[in-house]
Parts: sequence; C-alpha cells; structure tokens
Amino acid sequence: MIDLHTHTLLSDGGLLPSELVRRAEVTGYRIIAITDHADASNLDFVVPRIVRVSEELNGRQSVKVIPGVELTHCPPDTIAGLFKRALELGARWVVVHGESLVEPVSPNTNRAAIDAGVHLLAHPGLITEEEIKKARDKGVLLELSTRKGHSLSNGHVARLAKQTGAGLTLNTDAHSPGDLITSAFAQTVAQGAGLTPEEFQSLIRETEEFLKARIF
Repeated sequence: MIDLHTHTLLSDGGLLPSELVRRAEVTGYRIIAITDHADASNLDFVVPRIVRVSEELNGRQSVKVIPGVELTHCPPDTIAGLFKRALELGARWVVVHGESLVEPVSPNTNRAAIDAGVHLLAHPGLITEEEIKKARDKGVLLELSTRKGHSLSNGHVARLAKQTGAGLTLNTDAHSPGDLITSAFAQTVAQGAGLTPEEFQSLIRETEEFLKARIF
C-alpha cells in the first residue's frame, strides 16, 4: 500500500507520527507520506517537525516515510507562495486540500494548486475537464479518496482522468488507526470509482514512477 495523504496529532490526527508509521507498517504499507494540515499560521511549526521525525524513522522500519504537508483552506492566491515555503522548510510532498463536495473550500483552489504545480490535489470534487487536462500537463496527481464524504466525487475524478490521461493516486486521508487500509480494500475502492483491476495496478505503478521521478 502506498498512501500519500495522512495526518497525525501535529494537526487533527489521533496518533504520533511514530505510531502512525508503525501501524501502517503492520497493515502492510510500503510508503507513507505524513501531510498534516497547515496554512500561514503554522507551516513553519509543522513541516520541520515532520521532517525531523521522518529522518528518525526512515531506515528503522520497512515503511518509507515522506515528509509532507497539506495546505488547507488557504486563500487561492497564497497557495503558490506557501508551496514554495513548504519546500524551503524541507517538505518533500505538498498536498493541497481540494474543492471537496463536503467542505466550503474557496472557489479556484483547484486551479491555484494546479497552476502552482503542487504534487497532489486532494479530493478535488467536481473538478473541470479543463483543470484535469492542466493537471496532466503540469504533472499534478489527482486523488481518489477512501475518506467518507471526500470520496463522493471519486467516480467523476476517475472518469475524467481516464479520458484525459491525467495521473491518479488513491489515498486514505487517514486521521485515526481505523482509517488505514489494506491494498485489497484500496483496489475495491478503485473499482467502485470505475477502475478495472488492471487500471488499479497501473495506478500503483504510475504512482511509484511519479515518486521516483520527483521525490526519491
């Protein structure tokens, strides 16, 4: 299992990073990104701590830990600057909290994240075909989510991504131990979004290739 969107008690998750990673290891994870919520108020606090614990954990267990952050409900015109600052602070994986159907995310957040070239646009809701094509061209991955509510638009995102050739990944947006999933359940969620088993395996391979090209 590769999971590129998780949270700890550094934001609104329930576990220390070390416990989250250990539970992920027991669940069968190979790669996990810790992406706690941040905006201008706490970015300088959250990212260095995730970087520090990632350095301590990597090499001490079988799971590869990627230090990241999720820019959450930030004004769209600040996203590019916050993305740059997150990278300067050591984040290797920057997610933007997309225009989910179940939260009042500011309009144009999806577009601003794609324009900035962030790594992942999480739960992008009813993203437009034009935006998805731009995400493809900018190399921004789009998320299929296993999280309740955010997953409501999975079918829409998967359908347009398949039509346009945009990159997809599947993540949990985990906030508690019960949110972690097996690869078998991830495949079930992908099938529910309209992907065949073969397309799900292709999604995994493409995610790995994306990480090798831009992160590892």
